[in-house]
Amino acid sequence: MELRQVCRIKVRLIQTSKVGSHAHDRWLMTPHSEADLPAIKAFLRQHITTSMFPLSNLRRYGMNGGHPRAMRFWLRWSGGRITDALGMSEEGFLFPQCPTAPWADVRVVLAGQRVKGLLGEAGQVAAVRRALALPTDASALHEVEPQYHLRLSDLVLPDCAGFSLFPLAEAPRPLITGWRSAYLREVLPTPGEDPDAKAASDIESYLAADSHRVLCEEGQPVAMTGFNAMLPEAVQIGGVYTPPALRSRGLARRAVALHLAEAREAGVAEATLFAASPQASRAYEAIGFTRSGDFTVLVYEHPQVAHG
Repeated sequence: MELRQVCRIKVRLIQTSKVGSHAHDRWLMTPHSEADLPAIKAFLRQHITTSMFPLSNLRRYGMNGGHPRAMRFWLRWSGGRITDALGMSEEGFLFPQCPTAPWADVRVVLAGQRVKGLLGEAGQVAAVRRALALPTDASALHEVEPQYHLRLSDLVLPDCAGFSLFPLAEAPRPLITGWRSAYLREVLPTPGEDPDAKAASDIESYLAADSHRVLCEEGQPVAMTGFNAMLPEAVQIGGVYTPPALRSRGLARRAVALHLAEAREAGVAEATLFAASPQASRAYEAIGFTRSGDFTVLVYEHPQVAHG
């Protein structure tokens, strides 16, 4: 019998012996069921700043597979409530939201899984990586960035006289595709990825989702901004780009602020982001964002096998 099968049998035996008076009082993490979806969403919303990616994936792609970003979860319960949720997309990205640090459980349930990357609160990502004996080396994109949060009622709008925001579809396609390719090379240089091909694919996705905007000055495109995760109540900013020759003029903060004002008008209450540089941090702080922690993006060139 394979080691993985033995581990699974042990998990089932322990779960059976430790289930309390409530069917959802479980000491070990167990796979989700469709009936768990409302509880999963409610739990992740309690930690919304670091749960935007899995919540957005759930909203768009669900838990039934069929798309690279479709989600599945392993859950830990106590008193009929979820205490920890470990999300994984179909393409192999892990999204830990595990406040009680159940790393021994994580090691068991993920043994043998192929992991493409990890995204989440920096301390939890580091703990999961150690638990699964996953590497961080030159073949991986590994960024730990300061994370920020803003209630949109506290948004500070800079002087935007002469500036306007337009949907991405109204900008020249070659221009915005080139900007996205430059962004990927500068900010997210993922090993093994062709930035030009990825940029073209990203722009198609942004257009379909209506998630990004272009800032124009006197009718000329000068910067791009967008949301890389969207919920009715919250958005996560991503892909903000200003060409090098136009930097240090406050264009990024204007683009982000105008896009957030638009979201606020649509009923969105809060926003989050992680900053790629000290200059970006200063720009976001100028429009009201405050530091909330650190966020890690770890992406492998080739999927890594988790060790139990």
